Amino acid sequence: MAVTLEAVRADITRLAVDAIVNAANESLLGGGGVDGAIHRAAGAGLLAHCRTLGGCPTGEARITPGFGLPARHVIHTVGPVWRGGSHGEADLLAACYRNCLRLATENGVKTIAFPAISCGVYGYPVMDATRIAVHETRAALRSGASGIEPVQFVCFGDEVWNAYQKVLSVPV
Repeated sequence: MAVTLEAVRADITRLAVDAIVNAANESLLGGGGVDGAIHRAAGAGLLAHCRTLGGCPTGEARITPGFGLPARHVIHTVGPVWRGGSHGEADLLAACYRNCLRLATENGVKTIAFPAISCGVYGYPVMDATRIAVHETRAALRSGASGIEPVQFVCFGDEVWNAYQKVLSVPV
């Protein structure tokens, strides 16, 4: 049975899922974009908890409680900054999705929502990032990240929405 992967237009901070993914920076202490929005919506408890984690290297992920969010957990991952594509960006972005789904499985997450990791101020080309997100999510779910459904890709803006519509419509 295939897992449902879906693109949604929503405010990720308002989703009542088991886990939302935060496109964080290496400090995990908040920032702009989705990272700042998640920290603001979760409240001071999230920042206090993140201070105990000692940061997170690019490509890796950390999990925290959701605090003031409707989501039970926040999985923080640090995507790569786009530097033209020849500095391992694709491998690092792929690792973000694999590590988030591994943590989700280890923590009993059944529903998860991802933002477009690295597509904001980190400048990753949206279509390339979308292909990686969908490919890595499908691969992780086939190889053991079981019990997670649906996987939502939360789209902010038409470019991201259109990219997910195109990539998700391709038969597997």
